Amino acid sequence: MARIKIDLPLHFAFSTEIKVRVSDINYGGHLSNDALLSILHDARLQYLQSLGYTELQLGGSSLIMADVAIEYKGEGFLGDILTIQISPADFNKYGFDLLYQVTNQNQKVIAHAKTGMLCFSYDSRKVMSVPAEIRSKVEAGISAK
Repeated sequence: MARIKIDLPLHFAFSTEIKVRVSDINYGGHLSNDALLSILHDARLQYLQSLGYTELQLGGSSLIMADVAIEYKGEGFLGDILTIQISPADFNKYGFDLLYQVTNQNQKVIAHAKTGMLCFSYDSRKVMSVPAEIRSKVEAGISAK
């Protein structure tokens, strides 16, 4: 079976910490795959907020997720403090990728992930070009690292 491989940057544009809650744990006693995706979503919202945006107010557009890939590298457990690092990559006309590294409080890698994000108009129900303001602000954050 072919495995996915997510290439991560050397430096990340943003970092946040999120604690694993009891509702994030599955019957195997570790962080569930759906909870990890929700944690990535929370971290993405915090990243956008750090830039002055939300998923619905992104310089004249909104964001929707077009795809996601997650490489599970280790287990997360109740009470773990996860550090989620995020960096944008691969801009195109309509969107960009966000790359994530998730580690626990002992610096053990829990996951690598990528979400493909598209700029979207909820009024016209169509994808739209990445606003120039967004691209320049996000790319400035990348080059500052």
